[in-house]
Amino acid sequence: MVERRKRILFVVEAMGGGVFTYIVDLANELVKEFDMYIAYGIRKQTPKDYKQYFDKRISLIQVENFERSINPARDLRAFYEVKNIANKIKPDIIHLHSSKAGVIGRVAFNGYKVDRKEVPLFYTPHGYSFLMKNHSALKRTAYRLIESACGKLNCTTISCSAGEHQESLKLNKRAVYINNGINVEKLVQTLGKIKIGNHPFTVFTLGRICYQKNPVMFNQIAEAIPDVRFLWIGDGELREELKSKNIEITGWADRKTALTKAMSADVFLLTSLWEGLPVSLLEAMYMKKPCVVSDVIGNHDVIENGRNGLVCGDVQKFIEAIRSIQREMSGQSFENEFESTSIYLKAIVRGKTEKLIERAFEDIMKKYNTKVMAMVYNEIYTCGCWGGGGFFSFGVVSNVDSLLLNLNSFTHTVYERMVA
Repeated sequence: MVERRKRILFVVEAMGGGVFTYIVDLANELVKEFDMYIAYGIRKQTPKDYKQYFDKRISLIQVENFERSINPARDLRAFYEVKNIANKIKPDIIHLHSSKAGVIGRVAFNGYKVDRKEVPLFYTPHGYSFLMKNHSALKRTAYRLIESACGKLNCTTISCSAGEHQESLKLNKRAVYINNGINVEKLVQTLGKIKIGNHPFTVFTLGRICYQKNPVMFNQIAEAIPDVRFLWIGDGELREELKSKNIEITGWADRKTALTKAMSADVFLLTSLWEGLPVSLLEAMYMKKPCVVSDVIGNHDVIENGRNGLVCGDVQKFIEAIRSIQREMSGQSFENEFESTSIYLKAIVRGKTEKLIERAFEDIMKKYNTKVMAMVYNEIYTCGCWGGGGFFSFGVVSNVDSLLLNLNSFTHTVYERMVA
């Protein structure tokens, strides 16, 4: 008798941007081993043809009442909607993605059982709301209190980066992290069809032009280097902040167009005020673009200053980093470089841009790709479903420290197996 495949239910409110890419890549890998169901909400950033991105074996179920902002009436309807979806599917695993789904789902599925067996529940925040600086201090405090209360429920938090994990531990000791990753195989197929022509030295970023991505600082950097071309691949509500004449805004573009623009640029710039673990950064690392990023969670978890990229704390450091990379890539001498450039930055960049690029590429192949990410999740879900020495093998775990020790040891073992 053939044993039925285990069922995994993803509940996703933030179906756009990097979260959308993450869900697509992870679900398309996991469907090879599990029956996958995704209960999701629609956002403005959700691609119009989003269903085409998913493997045909994945069941997509729209949650009509999901919305980003707090709306008690709709949130209550969404609560019952996701509960009804789960009751029909009878999943073996439930994984919540993004803050809104995390709150609604942890309340809805706390102690949730199928056939009298408690269903393991996981939550990935993809960037905590209380870290988002576009909210008032009062709102951020409220979001933190909500996360803290939900953290006491029977759910394991899986963060996308080490920095996010440290925030998770302040809320819930039942927490681990699995590095976000990109689908290298799919990226290779797309990039292989792209032809790169001659172009001026170009600094680019990719994503929504919103407060989080800090377009004001991006504009300040561009204004300070008027002879360099800057490119923002994307669009958004704050596009008017990009006033410098040397900035080009592409508007929303399809996947191939966006990657073509990125491949025809030279330096990836990320000025974000906060991040989870940005997919755009990982893709730039794979495309072998030197990466210059802000010093925030998510960015500095991936980029180690001077080893695989540059981390900058202010506008002047960004300017110095871009100028130094430009000079090295163009073969210019560093002699008589403008006096504001720090000796420290020169020491990092001079003769090392190629090494930064190669180390970043190696990190993608070893740690930040979908194959590695999916294998770790596969093992965790497998243990969560039915034992086999895993961390849910013995029913409800009362010793959280023991649980985390086993799980952290387990995930590191999987990573080592993948990169060996």
